[in-house]
This record gives sequence, structure tokens and C-alpha cells, in this order.
Amino acid sequence: MLFGLDGIEIGLIIVFLCLFGGILSGFPVAFAIGGAGIISFGIIASLDSAGLLIHQAIDTGSQAYRDLVGTGVNPSNISVFRYPDLPRLGEPVFPQGWEVAMDRNLSFIVNRINERVLAGQSIETLLAVLMFVMMGITLERSKIAEDLLTTMARVFGPLPGGLAVSVVVVGAFLAASTGIVGATVVTMGLLSLPTMLRNNYSPELATGVIAASGTLGQIIPPSIVIVLLGTLAGDLYATAQEARAQAVGCTDALTYLGKPAVVSVGTLFQAAMLPGILLAMLYGLYALGYALLNPSKAPPVELGAANGEPLTRQDALAWFVGAPILLIGGVILAGQIGLVGSQDVRYGPNGSEDRVSVLRTSVSPECQAAMIELHGQSAWDEAVAARAAGAQDTAVEEEVAEPTEEETAAALAERVRDAAPLGTGVAILMLMGALILTTARGVSPRSDPKPLLVGGVGVILGVLADILLITPATSPGATVVILAIPFALIVYASYFAMQRMANNDLLRVVFPPLVLIVAVLGSILGGITNPTPAAALGAAGAIMLAAYRRLKDEERSGRIIILSTLAIVVMILLGMNFDLRISQADSFEDYAAYVVAYAAYMFAVFGLLFGCWVLLRGGVLGPIVRETAKVTSMVFTILIGSQLLNLVVISFGGEHYIQDFLKSYDNEFTVFLIVMLVLFILGFVLDFLEIIYIVIPIVGPVIYGGTMDPKWVTIMIAVNLQTSFLTPPFGFALFYLRGVAPPSVTTGHIYRGVAPFVVIQVVGLALLWLFPGVVTIIPDLIPN
Repeated sequence: MLFGLDGIEIGLIIVFLCLFGGILSGFPVAFAIGGAGIISFGIIASLDSAGLLIHQAIDTGSQAYRDLVGTGVNPSNISVFRYPDLPRLGEPVFPQGWEVAMDRNLSFIVNRINERVLAGQSIETLLAVLMFVMMGITLERSKIAEDLLTTMARVFGPLPGGLAVSVVVVGAFLAASTGIVGATVVTMGLLSLPTMLRNNYSPELATGVIAASGTLGQIIPPSIVIVLLGTLAGDLYATAQEARAQAVGCTDALTYLGKPAVVSVGTLFQAAMLPGILLAMLYGLYALGYALLNPSKAPPVELGAANGEPLTRQDALAWFVGAPILLIGGVILAGQIGLVGSQDVRYGPNGSEDRVSVLRTSVSPECQAAMIELHGQSAWDEAVAARAAGAQDTAVEEEVAEPTEEETAAALAERVRDAAPLGTGVAILMLMGALILTTARGVSPRSDPKPLLVGGVGVILGVLADILLITPATSPGATVVILAIPFALIVYASYFAMQRMANNDLLRVVFPPLVLIVAVLGSILGGITNPTPAAALGAAGAIMLAAYRRLKDEERSGRIIILSTLAIVVMILLGMNFDLRISQADSFEDYAAYVVAYAAYMFAVFGLLFGCWVLLRGGVLGPIVRETAKVTSMVFTILIGSQLLNLVVISFGGEHYIQDFLKSYDNEFTVFLIVMLVLFILGFVLDFLEIIYIVIPIVGPVIYGGTMDPKWVTIMIAVNLQTSFLTPPFGFALFYLRGVAPPSVTTGHIYRGVAPFVVIQVVGLALLWLFPGVVTIIPDLIPN
């Protein structure tokens, strides 16, 4: 043993020092990681060949070991940490020689690159990274952030600490639309930092709130961190739960009530919404509290009104607070009492009642105990009752017998009778139309209300038509005909509403990117599609939005962009209501819908190409593509390099050694707390990408192999990784801000400014630890 340390411990120290030295060397991080893996492997192999690295392993041939196994202890749970008194024997860290380990590493790295980078199952999800990056860079280059900061400063400036609060609001908004920390911090640093300093804001508060708000893009969806972490977490969770099930003889029974042990990126986006909003609220409350305690360091600032038409308090409360609460609350209440709901009455192979999922109950006592620990006693009791009532017990999921025609007809009639009077889709469309009309009325309460009243009549007619004339058995074509007049009235009124809303600075700036955010996140959070198509929609929408902005700056018409956007809306609505698979279409309605959808698709493609041409002609598209390629290639190169470094750790037993240490603690929450502390400390010296691809694969099999909710575990890790952007000395947000800050702002100001926000991050983690429902409530409410 060298220096009294185990050979594997020395190997881990060498790997960390090589990685740390590579990062400090000045080489690009993406290449430094791979180089650290090669250099550390060479050093460890040399020391192993010299006989200096000896690993003290448990002697599995000793009588004490055999006696321990004979008592029923699982051999996989026996380690030097849990049973330090067992006899040991010394062996090289490379038992078969470093040459064999190197051969395995080379073959493994080829397989892993093929699986995770080139052609594996996760590559489709990783493509979302590229398109989310393009979406963010496009929106950043289209000057949307500049408009948002100016407008929000006018709204919040008169409040104590209002400029700081406006930075938080804009940071949260940009997080949901760009998700790129560097772009957000640089933009806000260039635009808002000089304004805050000119108005006597404390340099510490100004720099701290800019750096912290810029990192919200790492937790508020669509987040690149969650895409990368979720792709990895899904594999780790499935593998860890399968291993746990096999260890207790359960085969595949350790699934969540018959469903596979899967955690998807879309589900993680749902889980991250409230934690992201919680952090933004904590940042804003700190800025407000700081201003109240130190009024001279965060004074109110008047920057002019954000609305062209003065509003009374009564109008503002009625149309911007009262009307939305009544409309949204009314729809939610109607859903709770059964007036609004799904009208899907399918039954059989494509319906919602073709399968039944129950837990297996004819299992070993060990398996039963593990399942009760995972699912809870009530879930087990329900499974036992279901089996007693005749549920099949031959598999986790069983096919229900094919129903007869009479049974199908009877079931269909019953479901039609029991369906909600108002369909969810129509209710949402009518709600959106009503919100547009009430907002327009609030923006300009003294304008002629007649056009808006026409739209209100359309909303009422649409609701009545759906209740009285449309049943679950009504065909999509007939539904379109019935709702044609109400929708025409709503569209007519919306034209005037948009004109009035365009005169309001706040709505004119916020509404276009807000629509894009709702389209992208709504499709993911609502379970309509997965993140990759949603990212493609976001990238295309960002290009068209930037092109529209460019045309307006040139005082040219943006009608083509608007019509292309409407074509996309038409295409989505037709796809949700008609069967557009032309090979399976069996009615004139489906054929007609296919023709219209195809025409809308072609026009949308034309609009996208036109938008690309506008940006290319204006010299904007080239920098966007280059920056996107640069960021994406960096992410994938780090992925490849980290795989190499990871395999080096595996080759000399470092991964197994760390996992044995963590498994030596019986309480899984203690293990997770240790992991979180380690990740927090590593965040001071490593970037989130290195932590995700180097550390998480090592500790993942342990923290994802217990009973903790994988969504909660992953979001806790994501929030923890967010602090790596703020913690000195290598916090990337600090570097970005230092690069654009004026000379009067020192590095000390920045470090002191971010310190309270690091504490807020820890407070946020503590709140999520104490109240895990903040993470799980949205995924539990929204079906996937």
C-alpha cells in the first residue's frame, strides 16, 4: 500500500488530479477530459506494473466469508466498508494486467460512442439539445431579451429594488425560451448592469441577481441540463431497478404498479416547472427584501410608462386579475364536477380499457417485502384484492379477452352517455379565445367594445354548440362544420384584439415569445409529444419570430410569417382530430383533412424557408448556425471524453469501490445526502457537463436503485448542478459576467454578490427535500 492508502483510492486521486490539471491547463475542456483519462490510465498502469498499487480485497475463499454468506447475506452486499473485519488479500488494481484493461476500454469506448452518441436509443433525445440550443441562440440574436429588459424595467422600476426584480422576471422568461446560461448572463449584463449602476444600485446586488437569474435556464424547461441528465437517468434507473428486482428474486415485478421502471425527459420537464418557479420567486423575494432593508442601495426608478393608454385601478383589477381568475377557475371547476372532460369513447385494441395492470402477488417473501417497500402497503393490498377478484396472475400486464360486438356496442353506448358534455379541447380553445378578448378589453377599455363582443358571442355559441350539438360519436368533419361559425366570430374579434394589444408595450414584447414557449412546453407537459419534436417546433418558431422581427425593423410586411404560423396551428389541430395516415383513411373527411394538412405543411415549410432567407440576407443566420454548431459539438465532445474517463475509473475498480462505500449505509436518504454534498463541492471546480457524464454514472446505480422517486432524485441533482454556475472560482456565470462588466465592478463584487444566491440555492434544495410534492405534483396531475 502506498502512503497507507488502498490502490484503488490512489487511482481515484490520480484521476481527479489529472482532470483538475487538465481543466486548469487552458486546453478546451472537451479535450482536457479525454486527455485526463489517457494520462491517468498511463500513470495508474505504470504504478500497477511496478507493484506499487495494491488493492486490499475481501478473501472470498476464507471460512469467515463462507460463514457470512451461509447466514443469508447477499454476496453483492459484502464489502470492506460494511464488514471491515473479514480476512483480506492483496491484489493488483488490474488483476489481469493493464494490457487487458486497455483492450476492454478501447472496445467499450467504441460501443458506448455508438450507443450514446451515434446510433443508440438516446440519440433521438440528444437531438433535442441541438434544436433547443438553436432556439435559444436565435431568440437571443433577435433582440427579444433587450426588449424584455427595457419593458420589464418600466413595469417594475418604480418598486423598491424594481430593477433587480425585473432582471429576475426576464431571467425566468428567457430561461423558458432560450435555456442558455451564457447568452442570458451576457445579454442582461450588457443591458441591465449599466442601468442599475447608474441608478445607484449596489454592485453586489446587481451582479448577483444577474448571474443567478441567468442560471434559471438550467432548471426551468426546456433545459439542456434536464435533457442530458434525463437521458442518462432513464438508463440508470431502469438498470438499477432491474438489478434490485433480480437481487430479491422478483424478475420484473419491481415496476410501478405494472408500468415499466422508466423516467422520461418529458416527465422531468413537468417535474422541473414548480422548482424553477420556486427558485425565481426566492430570488425576487431576496431582491425585494434587500431593497427594503437597504433603500439607498436599490432605489425605485421611474423609466416611463409601459402602457400607451392610462388605466384605472378598477379596470386593471377587473380585466387583468378578475376575468382570468373567473375564466380559468371556471374551467377547472367544471372539470372537477364532470362538465368538462375527455370525450374519448374508444373501446378495444386502441381504447383506454384494453389492458389491466396489476402487481404479481404469487412471489417470494423477499420479493413481497421489496414490493411493499417500493409501492406501499395499500398498493399491495389492492393488488391482492384484484387477484382475489379474478385478475390474472401470470404476468405484470395481461391482455383482456377480446370483447364481442354486442359487448363493444353496449360499452360504447355507456361511455357516450357518461362522457362530459363539453370536450377538453373545445374548452381550452374557447378559454384561450376568451382570455385574448378580455386582455384586449383591459388594454384599451375606452375603445369600441362591439368587435370584442362579437368574439364573446362566438365563445358562448361554441360552448353551447359543443354541449347541445356535438356528442362523442360526432365525426371530426361534422364537428368542424358545427363550430365553423363560432370560430369565425372569435377569429374576427381576435383580429381587432391583436391590434389593440400591439399598442401595449408589455404585451407587444411578451406575447410573441410567450406563444412560442406555450407551444413548446405545452406540447411536452401536456403529453402531446416528446421533447425532440417539440424542440424542432421551437427552433422553427424562433427562426420565424426572428425573421418577423427583422422584417418589422426593415418596415416590410411580415404577413407571410404570420400566415405560416397559422398554417402550423391548422396542421396541429387537424392532426389532433383526424386520422392523417392516408394509407388507413377510410372516409372522405380524413382524405379532405389530409389534403388541407398537407397544403398547410407545404405553406409552413415555405414560410420557414422564407424566414431563413430573411435572416441569411440580414447576416443573422450564419452566426446563429456557427454558434449552434460550436455549442452542440462541445457538448458531444465532452460526452465522448467523459465516457473515456469513466471507463478508466471502471477499469481499475474505482466505480465498484465507490458504490460499495455508498451501499455501506443502510439509509438511502443518507446515501443521497452524501452524494448531494459531493456534487455541491465538485460544483466549485467542475462544470455541470463533467459532473453529469463523469460522476452521475458512478453513483447513479446506487441512488436510483432504491425506493426514492426517480423524478425527485433527478430534479434535486439538477438544482444542485445549477449552483456550479455560481460557485467560485470556476462558476461559468461569473466568467460570463466578468467579461462584460465595466471596470468599476471588481471580481470581489461579483463573488460577494453571488454568495447570497448560493445560499438561496441551498435553501431551495432544503425546501424540495422537505416538500417533495413540489416536484411530483405536476407529473401526477398530468397524464403521460
